[in-house]
Amino acid sequence: MVFYRSVSLLSKLRSRAVQQPGLRNSVRWLQVQTSSDIDLHSQLKELIPEQQERLKKLKSEHGKVQLGNITVDMVLGGMRGMTGLLWETSLLDPEEGIRFRGLSIPECQKLLPAAKPDGEPLPEGLLWLLLTGKVPTKEQVDALSKELRNRATVPDHVYKTIDALPVTAHPMTQFATGVMALQVQSEFQKAYEKGIHKSKYWEPTYEDSLSLIAQLPIVASYVYRRIYKNGQVIPMDHSLDYGGNFAQMLGFDNPSMQELMRLYVTIHSDHEGGNVSAHTGHLVASALSDPYLSFAAALNGLAGPLHGLANQEVLLWIKSVVEECGENVSKEHLKDYVWKTLNSGKVVPGFGHGVLRKTDPRYTCQREFALKHLPDDPLFKLVSNLYQVVPPILLELGKVKNPWPNVDAHSGVLLNHYGLTEARYYTVLFGVSRAIGICAQLIWDRALGLPLERPKSVTMEWLENYCKKAAT
Repeated sequence: MVFYRSVSLLSKLRSRAVQQPGLRNSVRWLQVQTSSDIDLHSQLKELIPEQQERLKKLKSEHGKVQLGNITVDMVLGGMRGMTGLLWETSLLDPEEGIRFRGLSIPECQKLLPAAKPDGEPLPEGLLWLLLTGKVPTKEQVDALSKELRNRATVPDHVYKTIDALPVTAHPMTQFATGVMALQVQSEFQKAYEKGIHKSKYWEPTYEDSLSLIAQLPIVASYVYRRIYKNGQVIPMDHSLDYGGNFAQMLGFDNPSMQELMRLYVTIHSDHEGGNVSAHTGHLVASALSDPYLSFAAALNGLAGPLHGLANQEVLLWIKSVVEECGENVSKEHLKDYVWKTLNSGKVVPGFGHGVLRKTDPRYTCQREFALKHLPDDPLFKLVSNLYQVVPPILLELGKVKNPWPNVDAHSGVLLNHYGLTEARYYTVLFGVSRAIGICAQLIWDRALGLPLERPKSVTMEWLENYCKKAAT
């Protein structure tokens, strides 16, 4: 039944690709999923030469084609709107949101294998899709789940390193420290020191990346249990998949919470290459730093309030609304509280995005999950009212390009419903998820031989002089 449903949807995608040329290459990759090979490494080994030739042709035939003009606003405004990175695994459209190898989130929910009928997609399936550009079979996903479980061993020194920190240290500090401690086992570093040929860089990178992805839920759950559950660690369940196991090791065996974790990890995994964590991981890796070093750097970017820490801020703000106004706050009182927040010089967390100009589809799929599993949750009802109240106010201000909710506006309420109430920990969940996208792209960075990143910087004096010359 799943096969026929997938074929039907792929047929629709092919039809749409004819009408939307920009989607054609992504769908072409999906069409060639005919192999029954369950070994991900072997599939990659077959794909890489073709993509190497594709990059070589693109560079030789179109290397001098201009992609746009750079303005002073772009230089001073955090390089917003500046095209400057190759990121194969996903592409963010301002109007329709993220696409993973050409597939939207609703399409991934329909196409990717799930743990149960009509369930949420398994994160392992998305990892396969990001790496190969192909929708995997359930057999392939199960094999990848097994491989990740086999790789999920964490050396004792990692726990000892985390334990050297005060238990009061922020969860992201403890998590990033654990990732740095894992670096001791890097296969890429060992291979590089032995003198591996650059054409083979991708292979130890692949080994490190899959091991890192496999180990992260163990390290992350250890941090959670250390801080909030008196250090009572829950071992891995070898019968569970990646997302289900993560929820279980955190201490949540509710099947709906396991489903939520599968959805959460999937939708937070990748958001093209320009965001702080993805760009940081790519930048550090371009210096041939191994995946552990690169991802640890990415985590430190994710820990910033303007990036991954925002999901923590959303729930704290929502709880402040409840504390002051009550759970059944009217829309009028809600408007007053929103204005109070804005007039105090703060932002309403969870609204707006640096690229998106419509409601984030990651918000939408979480809302659909809530409607299905927790429609009467008081905080969910409050979030729904905020969806109606906040955007008109932000539009009235006239300073916001995107007044619509983003992924962070909803995730905390879902986690809170199932008992994961510790908002300071939420960014760690984001970090575990983001490893899938960053590591998948890093493998392709190595396979394609992408160079050291080194953009040009200028001073304000240089800009002033340049603009004066341009004016004359």
